Amino acid sequence: MSGEKILSVKAFVNNSGISSISCPACGLVREASVAKFQNQRHVLSVKCKCGTNFKVHLEFRKFFRKNTDLEGVYTILPPDSGGGLAQIKNISRSGIGFCVSGKHTIQTGQNAKVKFTLDNRKSTTLDKFVIIKSVNDNYIGCAFIENQDFEKELGFYLQP
Repeated sequence: MSGEKILSVKAFVNNSGISSISCPACGLVREASVAKFQNQRHVLSVKCKCGTNFKVHLEFRKFFRKNTDLEGVYTILPPDSGGGLAQIKNISRSGIGFCVSGKHTIQTGQNAKVKFTLDNRKSTTLDKFVIIKSVNDNYIGCAFIENQDFEKELGFYLQP
């Protein structure tokens, strides 16, 4: 083995199942129909015309997810309880992902409130009600609970 590192890229899939895949070596962009992979695998091995082999991580999300590093707090809502500091790792129009430190008792299906400040020009503070969708060690994935106003500031913040 030569110890070469395999390059990888992330490619978003539009509503029609089409993704623009860009070679990390030469920059060549190709559109490909990837809808058939939606319920199967999300990582493909690709070989570009330039000879570069790389992995493509397909993102079938409904909304763009922006990586962040914001401080916040979370509170688990009754009938459960708990809370603490949260490090907001990503945000989309439909949800949020954050990390907590130390031991916790957060479980999928719980409702919570997350409060954090965006690192935008206005330092906009947001209070969002969420439902816990996934717990992976200290990483918590949440969906915003419906019937909340979608803040204009969050919309601007999420523009790529």
